[in-house]
Amino acid sequence: QVQLVESGGGSVQAGGSLRLACAASRNTYSSNCMGWFRQAPGKEREGVGVIYTGGGQTSYADSVLGRFTISQDNAKNTVYLQMNGLKPEDTAMYYCAAGLGGNVCYLESQYFAYWGQGTQVTVSS
Repeated sequence: QVQLVESGGGSVQAGGSLRLACAASRNTYSSNCMGWFRQAPGKEREGVGVIYTGGGQTSYADSVLGRFTISQDNAKNTVYLQMNGLKPEDTAMYYCAAGLGGNVCYLESQYFAYWGQGTQVTVSS
């Protein structure tokens, strides 16, 4: 059974930082596209960033480029989303997602088969 377990959400003031973690089973994690998405109330889900765990390549949405960083820990089968310079517009439920393998990662939800339960990030001004 595929499991993605997110942690690390919370509330922070604008300009602050948070780090989200997504722990996966080994089979799900290895050589796969692991993505982060977010959805704010009344808005569509949007991609934040993605990492290919087989080589560490990353890609980010323009809205978070330079502020957010995705990293991986192969020993823990975990990917992280480090969020710096947070803004009120970053407030959303953040989801971790895993693809079905392959080494070309697209930051679009239809390419991801498995999803975590989500973790709330709230940024106050």
